[in-house]
Amino acid sequence: MNPSHHFGGDWTEDKLFRLKKYLSAYMTIFTSNIGASKLHTIYVDAFAGTGYRSVTKAQSNAAKLPFLDDEEAISFQKGSAYIALELEPSFDEYLFIEQSPEYSQELEVLRTKFPEKARNVSIVQQDANIFLQTWCRQKNWRFNRAVMFLDPYGMQVEWETIKVIAKTRAIDLWILFPLGVAVNRLLTKNCPPPGAWSERLTRFFGTEDWKDAFYQECQQIDLFGGEAGLVKEANFDSIGRYFIERLKTIFEGVAENPLPLRNTKNIPIFLLCFAASNPKGAKTAVKIAQHILGK
Repeated sequence: MNPSHHFGGDWTEDKLFRLKKYLSAYMTIFTSNIGASKLHTIYVDAFAGTGYRSVTKAQSNAAKLPFLDDEEAISFQKGSAYIALELEPSFDEYLFIEQSPEYSQELEVLRTKFPEKARNVSIVQQDANIFLQTWCRQKNWRFNRAVMFLDPYGMQVEWETIKVIAKTRAIDLWILFPLGVAVNRLLTKNCPPPGAWSERLTRFFGTEDWKDAFYQECQQIDLFGGEAGLVKEANFDSIGRYFIERLKTIFEGVAENPLPLRNTKNIPIFLLCFAASNPKGAKTAVKIAQHILGK
């Protein structure tokens, strides 16, 4: 493995643990239920990276994780793609999307790790938003069901992509919402952010209503008198709640207890969120997800 894919800490382990729990529950249902077993199951991992995550020796020892004794003192732990592939019962199909050429090549290594599943793995080197919007619209969702994991580093996911996913009425979505690492940083204190920042937030949320949600008018007093202006009133809780409410406008069911993933300074950098698009299965899916998120 040449490209080292460094990311995360304890919160990454937590995220992957909960994803694995859901995938296991999902496949148990789809193999034990007579009606569900007739459907073709797909695991979709956008922003898939290399399929591994690398950890320094110090991190590995601290977390009591297996360590590979190599010259660079790096331990390659399982990423979400690897975790999905090792799961039994297995999905019928795996779709890994990664724009980086180097990371895409590393994903090919997973075929050799799981030769019995290699023919069921598709690796797409493309922008996830562009590919997923086309893929979701073209797939016959009468006979297919999917679990999708959107795990971006920041605000790469467009609202239009999330909306197209919801319209399939066949996909359970896990998405990492970049609460503290991106969104909160763009929300300037004394007035809504200018230009490109404002446009980016609008594309991300799919509406300009975030301005009303995150800012309030107040009287600002200076040497020349009073003047009305907008100031930020949003905090981590209200930003996260706003995103959950946005998901509710397009999905059949949404977990009410997204999981804050915190850095070493206890700042919530991401929220792990869940939404179900299938009208028939959404209630059960959300119940399972909320239980997993609450652990």
